[in-house]
Amino acid sequence: MVLFFAGLGVPIPEELPIVTGGVLSHQLVLRWWIALPVCFVGVLSGDIALYWVGHHWGERVLGWRPVRWVLSPAREEQLKAAYRGHGVKIVFTARHVMGLRAAAFLTAGIARVPFWKFLAVDAVAALVSVPFGFFVAFLFADQIEQVFADVHRVERWVTLAALVIVAVWVTIAVRRRGQRP
Repeated sequence: MVLFFAGLGVPIPEELPIVTGGVLSHQLVLRWWIALPVCFVGVLSGDIALYWVGHHWGERVLGWRPVRWVLSPAREEQLKAAYRGHGVKIVFTARHVMGLRAAAFLTAGIARVPFWKFLAVDAVAALVSVPFGFFVAFLFADQIEQVFADVHRVERWVTLAALVIVAVWVTIAVRRRGQRP
């Protein structure tokens, strides 16, 4: 379900549930041969839903406020012009670019890219990215604790650096204010 909503443009990284599936498969909580196809189908289902909305409701959907957050009129015109000459390449590339994915798949429906072509290209692109993310997580799942420990250590240093920057900025601002006549 998370993958479906991520495919619709909800700001959830699509990779997060895929990586989670890989880690849980490594820990034998899930069977990889079931989890991987479920991830693949979840990814494609959101993409197909966006294409379908664009294809069936076309230009009307562009007036919806949530759609305009993702697909501005200028971006829509750029995508439609690009689809005329490079539709297949755009679908393949958009699959790998978070933020562009939802707008590109919606526009593919609006631009009337043939469904079979859209599905074939999107499925091939997903066959590259989904198994890659899944199996990288599967293979390195035993190192997750160390990764999280390293992330927490980096977070502490970043927080300390941010506090120092704020302190220096406040000090400079107070001194400048004190120097004004």
